[in-house]
Amino acid sequence: MTTALFSNRAVIAFIGVIIVFLLGTILIPGFGSVFSVRAMLILASLLAIAALGQTLVMILGGIDLSIPFIIGFANVVFASLYGSGMPALPAFLIVIACAAAIGALSGALSAGLSIHPLIVTLGVGTVVQAAVQLWTRGLPTGSAPPFINDFVSLGGTIGPLPFPWLIPFTLALTLGCVFVLHRTVYGRRLYALGSNLKAAELALVRPVAMWTTTFALSAVFAALAGILLVGFTGSSSATVGTPYLFQTVSAVVIGGTALIGGRGGFVGTVAGAIVLVELRTLLIGLGLSEALVQSALGLLILLLVAAYGRDQHIRNLI
Repeated sequence: MTTALFSNRAVIAFIGVIIVFLLGTILIPGFGSVFSVRAMLILASLLAIAALGQTLVMILGGIDLSIPFIIGFANVVFASLYGSGMPALPAFLIVIACAAAIGALSGALSAGLSIHPLIVTLGVGTVVQAAVQLWTRGLPTGSAPPFINDFVSLGGTIGPLPFPWLIPFTLALTLGCVFVLHRTVYGRRLYALGSNLKAAELALVRPVAMWTTTFALSAVFAALAGILLVGFTGSSSATVGTPYLFQTVSAVVIGGTALIGGRGGFVGTVAGAIVLVELRTLLIGLGLSEALVQSALGLLILLLVAAYGRDQHIRNLI
């Protein structure tokens, strides 16, 4: 029973959440306070939303390096459109639609031309960031509507509950993702394609269509995170997504999604996002510099990749 428990990497990630929290509470005064917990949950929720698409892409057997660029694109374009007088809903729909088109392009190019997604997404993302810089001339403007500020605010509450709407929204998103992955045709095809490409094709799963759809979804969730970040930071920036390149991949890996595809899920990614935020808070609270914090987190990822990367692909276990 113990072996079965610890073979579930999502469970291991949640155990890590508890261990890091207890360490922080012991070592740093105020680490376990209501304000500190609320702040960590908000930051982890933003990261988890951005990492949702990365989870889907990695289950498929790919990787999406355009996420930070899409976050910056959505952050700047939404703020600019709203700031210029456009109502929030049309601005939101325009940004989401553009992000979906960008992601779909990456997926279609990668699958259709058999080019590794690492190359395609990095190239497409770089073009997107350059286009944003040209459009804004390096001086992004605008802001978020008040309801988005309240949605992600550190001081936001839901009646007597001491946290903003972002927290239950992320919980609902997690439940929705679990349902989609395990109870829908799309979810079954995603795991099938990530597990065994040839077998999936024989089962009439169309790889190009799945890659196009999955990368479009990845871009949509990255764009959603970018829009929410406008409300969280209070201003827009084309580089606001830069830290998320490392963090989304890290959250997915810590959560136990296989680097070679076919296994994993969003529940583990949420736990991975919480662990990352807790670790950053703990290390900064202990007085480590940003460089040392990044080094420590990088070492953690190297250890996890070394441990998980030795796994055989699921098709070799059948």
